[in-house]
Amino acid sequence: MDIAYYAGAADAAGIDSEHLDTPEITAADLVSLLGSRHDGLSGVLRSCSLLVDGAPVQDPLTRIHAEARVDVLPPFAGG
Repeated sequence: MDIAYYAGAADAAGIDSEHLDTPEITAADLVSLLGSRHDGLSGVLRSCSLLVDGAPVQDPLTRIHAEARVDVLPPFAGG
């Protein structure tokens, strides 16, 4: 699974992207896993949106396949 972090999520994680070797996982479990891997990220993840292969995840029980690309997007300010 390829994870890409953007803006404040990248700052909190300390990286822009990473690859995880994980089996299929729910969105909620992925958020928990990512928060435990990076100090400071769990607080930011509460307000982030996830895109899986370009589609927004609405349900925390959504299954994410092992080969997915997941984008972690914090809220963006408009202007």
